[in-house]
Amino acid sequence: MSDEKDVDTMLAFCIVNPGDTEGRVVELTIPKPDGPGFALIRVLRAGVCNTDLEILQGYMGFHGILGHEFVGIVEQVNGAEWLQQEWIGKRVCGDINVGCQNCIICQGSFDHKSCQMSRNHCPNRSVLGILNRHGTMAEYITLPVTNLHIVPDDVPDEVAVFAEPLAAACRIPEQGLIDYSPTRPDRVAILGDGKLGLMIAEVLGRYHMQHVPSAQKPVMFGKHEHKLDFVKNSGVECRLVDECYDESTFNGISQDHAQRYDVVIEATGSPAGLTLASGMCRPMGTLVLKSTCAAGEQFNAAPFVIDELKVVGSRCGPIDKALELLALHDQEGVIAANQTPLHVEKYITKTFPLAEADKAIECAAEKTTMKIQIICTPSGNEYGNEYDE
Repeated sequence: MSDEKDVDTMLAFCIVNPGDTEGRVVELTIPKPDGPGFALIRVLRAGVCNTDLEILQGYMGFHGILGHEFVGIVEQVNGAEWLQQEWIGKRVCGDINVGCQNCIICQGSFDHKSCQMSRNHCPNRSVLGILNRHGTMAEYITLPVTNLHIVPDDVPDEVAVFAEPLAAACRIPEQGLIDYSPTRPDRVAILGDGKLGLMIAEVLGRYHMQHVPSAQKPVMFGKHEHKLDFVKNSGVECRLVDECYDESTFNGISQDHAQRYDVVIEATGSPAGLTLASGMCRPMGTLVLKSTCAAGEQFNAAPFVIDELKVVGSRCGPIDKALELLALHDQEGVIAANQTPLHVEKYITKTFPLAEADKAIECAAEKTTMKIQIICTPSGNEYGNEYDE
């Protein structure tokens, strides 16, 4: 690839052919808005997450431009002048699912939750960098303006990129899966100290402090003390997952944690995590699945049936709520005492330019890495170097 590129082309990190297990930086034609109501967005930064790494191993059979976390600036809108005036020049994040707008789910023929169903469950949807739609590791992307959310001016680019993964954590309270009644609030356990598990702890710890600050905190279980340290001041109690096991018991789970939690959120990314979660959840309790790993042929359904557990999947969440959390500040009087500012910058391990996206992917796959971001186009206010290690 030459150092100079045509004015009508852009750089992108792409899985070029179906079945490829690696991507490369290529030059592609800058896309045009797909149709009426679509926008062309110049990507400022993109995030790398575990789903991207799984896609490179064949998950979803995807080929095209990788990535679904981003912040960017709207440069074109296919629509009326008022729509262009509303969006052009705005800095935005976006919902990753693009619905067909024609099916029964998109048309909202169900109930008051139809907007959430359309956001996540259109059967004909495309998904940024995951399913039938080019993703965000590029200089430009297209999305409907209905998918876009304006980023507050005081939220910097490197913080705004966290809106999508943080929204996935916000989906749990949006689903109403935790009872915060002051008389008997739910006891909550979170399993998994990966990037998603930590985001869940950040969110649920703050919800706890806001609604039932005097009750038992959500308990965050992980394998790594240095990762648990990220959320020790976020309203959760941190413990090593090893203390959950006891080989002397019939199900291998310590009596201190067996069937002790009303809601258990499984975010380990491992089938073994699902087994542990079912043993920690009380009878008729709720088990929330955030992991997309396959359980395999050895899956044992007996604990779920015997204990009558309610198993609920939880997926993409409200970007607007995530941006609200990211916009909380430390200044006196700006926020209430029980709303702790969320400093997600601490999770950034390193940033890379888009031309070195292959190196960014390699770094993201290392066990010691937390969050990698890719600078896709300059914003005039770069923050990456101060986080490089």
